[in-house]
Amino acid sequence: QRHLVESGGDLVQAGGSLRLSCDATGFTLEHYDIAWFRQAPGKQREGVACISRTAESTYYKESIKGRFTISEGVAKRAFYLQMNNLEPEDTAVYYCAADGGSRCKSDSPYYDVWGQGTLVTISP
Repeated sequence: QRHLVESGGDLVQAGGSLRLSCDATGFTLEHYDIAWFRQAPGKQREGVACISRTAESTYYKESIKGRFTISEGVAKRAFYLQMNNLEPEDTAVYYCAADGGSRCKSDSPYYDVWGQGTLVTISP
């Protein structure tokens, strides 16, 4: 079975940094679009960043450009979200996701495999 497990969520002060990890078990990510989503309290889940295999490109939500970076491990069994200069508005549960289809380029939220989420809290 395919599973994703996030880690790295924490409470940090505004201006700080965090690195989230997403470990894949039961499959490799080589042919999967991979993405990070987040859901803030009382809001809908939104895409943050993704890597498209078909387009060989990376996409970012406008409000986090220049602050967040999505990357993946050489072995294609893990990927990461480096978050710098964090703001209170970044407080949310962060989810990683993967899909064998072209989800990233089409900005689709319908990914096939999801992690359980990791909480990121940014204090003012």
